[in-house]
Amino acid sequence: MFNFKHEWIETNIGLMLVLTMLAISIGGLVEIAPLFFIKSTVEKVEGVRPYTALESRGRDIFVREGCYLCHSQMIRPFRDEALRYGHYSLAAESKYDHPFQWGSKRTGPDLARVGKKYSNEWHVAHLLDPKSMVPESVMPRYPWLLATPLDTSDVSERLMALRAVGVPYSANQAEMDNNVKEFGPEVAKQLHIPDAQKNLIAQAQEGNYDGDRSNVTEMDALVAYLQVLGTMVDFSKYDNDHFVQYR
Repeated sequence: MFNFKHEWIETNIGLMLVLTMLAISIGGLVEIAPLFFIKSTVEKVEGVRPYTALESRGRDIFVREGCYLCHSQMIRPFRDEALRYGHYSLAAESKYDHPFQWGSKRTGPDLARVGKKYSNEWHVAHLLDPKSMVPESVMPRYPWLLATPLDTSDVSERLMALRAVGVPYSANQAEMDNNVKEFGPEVAKQLHIPDAQKNLIAQAQEGNYDGDRSNVTEMDALVAYLQVLGTMVDFSKYDNDHFVQYR
C-alpha cells in the first residue's frame, strides 16, 4: 500500500499550495454549485413587509446601542432552538433588513421571535432595569431611552436611504399604488415617505409603547421594533416541511 507521509506535504511549499487550492476549490464547488439549480433561496411567505417609520427608527436605536452584540436574530433549524425560540428563521423575514441582524453571539437570548411575547410594560421595565425582570441578567440599564425624545426630523431621509437599496417605501403615488397591491392599503399608507413623520407619531400614540402618550420617546421606537420581531409570518398556515425546498 502506498505510504504517504503528511510531513512531506508540509515541507514542500509548492505541493502544499496546490493541494490547499484544490481543497478550497472542491469545498467552494460543493457550496456554490447547488445554488445554480435553485430558483430562489428566499421563501415565498405572506405577511412580510418593510418596517414602519416608527419600527425603523427603533431598529436604528437597537443598532446604535449595540444590542446586536449580545442578541442574535437567527434561529437555526435545530430541535433545541425550535423548542426554545420557535420556528427557525426564514431568509424572507430579513429581506428588508439593511444590514440583517443575524449572528451567533448570544450573551442574551435570540430575539427573532420576541415580538408579542411580553407586554409593552415588561419591555419598558426590562430596558430601564433588566435585573428587576430577570435577576440573573448581565444586561446594562438603558434609562435614557425613556427620557430622550425621539428625533423624527430626518425620518423621511432615513426611509429614502433604505428605498435606494431596494426597500419598497413609496415616494410617489405610482409606488404607493404598487404597495397597495403588494401589502394592502393599511400597510401601504405606513410605507409612504411623504407621510412618514405623521405616521410615526400616530403609531406611537396609538401603541403607547412607553406608557406615556404625551410625547414620543426613543423607548417608544425601540419597543415598537421589538414587538414586531417574528410576528409577520403566520407559521400555522404552512406544513412543517413546506420550507425544506428552500434549504
